[in-house]
Amino acid sequence: MNKIEVATWPFQDRSLNKIGNNEMFLNYPVIYILNGSREAYIGETVYFKKRMRAHMKNKNRNNLEYMHLIMHEEFNRSATFHLETKLINYFLGDEKYKLQNKSKITNDFTHNYYNKSFYDQSVFKELWNRLYEKGIVTNQLHIIENKDIFKLSPFKELSLDQLDLKEKVLKFCEEQVQLQQSEYGSLFVIKGEAGVGKSVVLSSIFNTIQEYISEASSPLYKTENYLVVNHEEMYKTYKGIASQLKHLKAKNFAKPTPLINQLKKQNKKVDIILVDEAHLLLTRPDTYNNFYAENQLEELLKLAKIVVIVYDDNQVLKLKSLWKELTLESIIGKSSFTQYYELTNQFRMQANDDVIGWINQFKQKCLLPLPYDENYELEIFATLKEMHEAIIEKNNKYGLSRVVSTFDFLHKKDGGVYYVKEDNGDYQIPWNITDSKYTWAEKASTVNEAGSIYTIQGFDLNYVGVVLGPSISFDEQSNQLVIKTEAYKDVGAYSGIEGIENAELAKERIILNSINILMKRGIKGLFLYASDDVLRNRLLQDRNAKGKIRGN
Repeated sequence: MNKIEVATWPFQDRSLNKIGNNEMFLNYPVIYILNGSREAYIGETVYFKKRMRAHMKNKNRNNLEYMHLIMHEEFNRSATFHLETKLINYFLGDEKYKLQNKSKITNDFTHNYYNKSFYDQSVFKELWNRLYEKGIVTNQLHIIENKDIFKLSPFKELSLDQLDLKEKVLKFCEEQVQLQQSEYGSLFVIKGEAGVGKSVVLSSIFNTIQEYISEASSPLYKTENYLVVNHEEMYKTYKGIASQLKHLKAKNFAKPTPLINQLKKQNKKVDIILVDEAHLLLTRPDTYNNFYAENQLEELLKLAKIVVIVYDDNQVLKLKSLWKELTLESIIGKSSFTQYYELTNQFRMQANDDVIGWINQFKQKCLLPLPYDENYELEIFATLKEMHEAIIEKNNKYGLSRVVSTFDFLHKKDGGVYYVKEDNGDYQIPWNITDSKYTWAEKASTVNEAGSIYTIQGFDLNYVGVVLGPSISFDEQSNQLVIKTEAYKDVGAYSGIEGIENAELAKERIILNSINILMKRGIKGLFLYASDDVLRNRLLQDRNAKGKIRGN
């Protein structure tokens, strides 16, 4: 048995009776899958028959019909533990079954062990192919790996820093939830720039908290908790995760304004509220969207014993969400108790420090010489058409490659189709088309469109092609970028300008934040096309200087 073998029986005691007691796998590390038509459970054990009989006594497994035993003669306990966790992640992304699995904090980190890469790559690929051939799973690996629900899976293996953060947040919640209530709850602030894995940790933390609410020995037993995000596309993804895990409920995922209004109406204070993308919370009233208070974070602190926020002030996209450090510090000062943690390691972009630094300096309106990275593609294009064709080529090869644009082109929510257009008008792409059910990038047809900051923030792409619209130009004398705030077409971004000091500088910050977010979407590469003649020519000159000009 030098390859993966999968044996299948009805999930019944009589099936176990038919299995001989001398079989090698009965006292050997194995993986197993239990499934019915709609639900599944995945595990690993060294005592297969004993473990199966324990599952048969568990009422939660009553609706499962088959047991699949996965064997390999080179399995060891470290390998089966690792592959079990990986299988759970991929089953979640496969979306065929609602999973009965729960994760504990020790499952979030898989230690190194001998020949780990062999099991992680070769053995797992063989294992998944066998499950696919037998019809146990629906999708091939590359399809799942490009799904947002997979990338935000609460069962993802965490880095040591992420695991340390998770342990600290859980300890914070367990301690603070038992304290006497005051007007404002306790606050845990998680800081980190785009791509450091903040949302993955938050997803994992919330999953574990929701598991603990059913454990009588836990301080979090019977607590009422919510995960909040003020971003439609990420909200869809979190709801999608909830639909695939039996212990998570869609009602515990919410957008901030409806939750605030609901809890106020009920005159109710809940236990824990986790906030992803907290920089998108409103910092002033927004009567159009039924928020009448001054600051959403302050309101959430009044409505929960504990609030945990993920925050990056470099991702604010609207003036009505513009945070000042003094504002944040003032609200933090009102919390009963505050703790901080910062994540710094970049997990999304497979780029070196020079590429990351170039993007960071671009956000400061400084155009450095184009860096080189043999493992990351940073390309400049002379035309939108050529960049779009290159993205389609990458999408055909790697999947999940898309064009996105700064909000410099007309768009109305009137059901019409609007376009990102090349400077001379000869080439155009439909843009910012949203769907009420699916996240934008996961629809195969969107490779023929251009997304906006609102369809892509918080998500990964393999390759991203960024259109720098007419609001971004270049001044050759000062050798700096010029931001033309009057050319920016996102009407909602500038609402709430009243009372903002130096409004022009604030508008610039909004546009530069959006560029920074768009540029940091690509895991494998970043392609750029500038609509403005001066900026485009400068970028092409820089690329020419390195002998890397493409499409000119």
